[in-house]
Amino acid sequence: MNSLDWTVLIAYFGVMIAIGLWSHKRVDNVSDFFTAGGKMPWWLSGISHHMSGYSAVMFTGYAGIAYLYGVTSFVTWSLPIAIGIGIGAKLFAPRLNRLRSRLHVASPLEYLKNRYDLKTQQALAWSGLLLKIVDVGAKWAAIATLLSVFTGISLNQGILITGVITGIYCTVGGLWADALTELGQFVIQLFAGIAMLVAVMGKLGGFSALWTVWDKLPDGHAEPTAGPYTVTFLLAFLFIKTFEYNGGMWNQAQRYMATSSAREATRSARLSAILWLVWPLVLFFPMWCAPLLVKAQKPDASDSYALMTEQLLPHGLLGLVIVGFFSHTMAMCSSDANAISAVFTRDIAPVLSRAARDWSVRAGLVAARLSTISFLALSMAIATQVSSPTFKDIITVVIKWVAGLMGPIAIPFMLGLLKTFRRSGPTAAIVSWAMGLLAFWLVNYPINWSVDGGVPLQYQVSVPLAVSLVLYIAIGFLKPEDTPERDVLLARINGQGDGDGSGLTAASLRVPAQAQAKTPARAEPGDGTTARERGDGDGAGDAGSGAGSGT
Repeated sequence: MNSLDWTVLIAYFGVMIAIGLWSHKRVDNVSDFFTAGGKMPWWLSGISHHMSGYSAVMFTGYAGIAYLYGVTSFVTWSLPIAIGIGIGAKLFAPRLNRLRSRLHVASPLEYLKNRYDLKTQQALAWSGLLLKIVDVGAKWAAIATLLSVFTGISLNQGILITGVITGIYCTVGGLWADALTELGQFVIQLFAGIAMLVAVMGKLGGFSALWTVWDKLPDGHAEPTAGPYTVTFLLAFLFIKTFEYNGGMWNQAQRYMATSSAREATRSARLSAILWLVWPLVLFFPMWCAPLLVKAQKPDASDSYALMTEQLLPHGLLGLVIVGFFSHTMAMCSSDANAISAVFTRDIAPVLSRAARDWSVRAGLVAARLSTISFLALSMAIATQVSSPTFKDIITVVIKWVAGLMGPIAIPFMLGLLKTFRRSGPTAAIVSWAMGLLAFWLVNYPINWSVDGGVPLQYQVSVPLAVSLVLYIAIGFLKPEDTPERDVLLARINGQGDGDGSGLTAASLRVPAQAQAKTPARAEPGDGTTARERGDGDGAGDAGSGAGSGT
């Protein structure tokens, strides 16, 4: 990098901070901070959903997969994500939006207290929070690795720079700042990705390289599945990502909640699915061609894309591509920080502290911002250890830990939205969660150590989710825990239309009239979920009282 590249990079950081400061005036309460007050346009939500879904791991870990195995990097990664989001556009997106519009919650997990019980909500909240700290730590390590290749600064210095910049804008401006910076980052990545594509095609003979290069690439480079990324892995990954990218890891759920209506949430999801289908092809083609242009120095070839950009791009454009690396990572990390802050301040803090149940509007915002900073700091600390023997390497953390552990957390949260699984209650949720986590540990460690050659990757990541899914459904049949109150709650989430659901009556839902009497008139002691205690400023009732008002 020279002074021109540094100018581009510093200007990018400056713009991100400026957007955060501008977004500050749009945040008046925690509802604005966490869900943009339900005022985000569908197209902005869709772009934000797409950008918050991947990071610089794309340019390190997945660039290494593309270098070593070729087309399978797209077929077994972004393609199943696109399909999964397309499935969720009608199945999950509108229901997640109704959590905000009908139940008036600001955290994706707030509804779980009434859908199951407080214990289940806390189990999912704490386990998801801890997993996300590790996940985002891997993202910081990925971008710091790239920064060290280009600038020579240390890994820890790179983590500190990116973390502090991200912390400023997402803490000041909340979800509005996240979405608007992600829009800017998308535009930057558009130009950077096209610049890299043109540079590679120019080096390999022009536009015709799109179809002539394949005979020159290593054997098997054009195969849809290769190496450990088998058809079984593809199917497992599709199943996992359908849950994860439709809200299972919470930050994507916020994008659907932030739109004005269920219909707009569906449009947002469809846009994100299209972007996932098309845009990664532009990014991956240079990575597939990398073996013809550079020789990777690392065994996993995670440095191949960085080496290629240094070799092919002039100064200025090199800085723009580096900015593109940052844009993806900062988009994902800031969105995760906002989601975790929502879960901590809305679901965890009121249980830990009685004072948290009495926060004013101002105190709630301060707590939201402090928890965002705390999460970023913890994830940055983890990032400094991500290449240690405990975590091994970046791609291991992202693929194995996150994909494997996400399922047991997401199953009760996502399937709990659907009337089909109304019989699955607290017992099904907590058992499926606990046994899924146990299955992850058994498959990835004791069993993996005892099997010659280890357990194949597809089973390491899919078995925990499969165990959770089977137990969640089976226990629902063997020990049904559907109640009139839960039926009313599910009716408000699943009811058609975009209104607040106040027109739904006990008679129209065929729910016994006594359900209204049984539904608590106030929040359960210790859960801190009344409107005044939350400091929303919207005067809306909690998830429980919202359910009751619909009877």
